[in-house]
Amino acid sequence: MEADFWLERWRAGQTGFHQARITPLLQKFWPGLALPEGCRVLVPLAGKSLDMRWLAETGHQVLGVELSPLAVEQFFDEQQWTPRRWQSAYGEHYAAHGVEIICGDIFGVDRALLQNCVGVYDRAALVALPPAMRADYVRHVYGQLPDGYRGLLLTLAYDQALMDGPPFSVEQTEVERLYGAEAALIDQRGILDKEPRFAERGLTRLDTLVFRLGRPV
Repeated sequence: MEADFWLERWRAGQTGFHQARITPLLQKFWPGLALPEGCRVLVPLAGKSLDMRWLAETGHQVLGVELSPLAVEQFFDEQQWTPRRWQSAYGEHYAAHGVEIICGDIFGVDRALLQNCVGVYDRAALVALPPAMRADYVRHVYGQLPDGYRGLLLTLAYDQALMDGPPFSVEQTEVERLYGAEAALIDQRGILDKEPRFAERGLTRLDTLVFRLGRPV
């Protein structure tokens, strides 16, 4: 999707994709990654996700990347945190209480920024991208993470012919094609009964998939 699409969604308050709670699947499966306390965790297309606060409270240094300044400002306002702010080549940085968010383009990050990101949590990025952009996204972001990184990827799977994205359907076969041996499915469950707005749009199946990500040293 073009940047203007997401900026307009935030300006118009069309943010039904935002969860007003911590993602239960994050809480369930993150501890199994056994990442070292204090390590840096990348959250791409972060929005104002409360998951970032949870990851920081778990003891990690969180690095979010988000295009919309409204989303970034709302995150810190809603946590009642006053962030330090500074500019870099990546965009404007906001940081407080273990969470740093760069207001900038995920395709503008580089290896120098990501080389210390031992962890990654992707709940909203891959499913926000149309098929034509996904391979470039995975290559650009995950290809620049260090060997030995570990993380979680959450996707949705449904009949794409029945509903336009975003969020787009990203099935297991596509994740395996994009990530190869770096992705392993660890959980899949139907959630349509918990998401009536998707049923109202015509879906008859909606699964959430959880993948463990990692690349050996």
